[in-house]
Amino acid sequence: MNKKLYRSATQVKISGVCGGIAEYFGIDVTIVRLLWALGTLMNFFVGVVAYVACVFIIPEDPGCIDVNFEEKK
Repeated sequence: MNKKLYRSATQVKISGVCGGIAEYFGIDVTIVRLLWALGTLMNFFVGVVAYVACVFIIPEDPGCIDVNFEEKK
């Protein structure tokens, strides 16, 4: 089993962390977002610090093609 965790490039609201976790575990991204929001409401500091850490630690999905690449030139 060669499954890796990446930040999602398709299920993005802020940076794709919850989308990547949902894709990795094969569950709906809404469930992950709700659980993360609930955890953040319980302890704001831990939830925000964990999210920011995930943004910097979890790499972005390398298999996604940027369809707007040509428009950015």
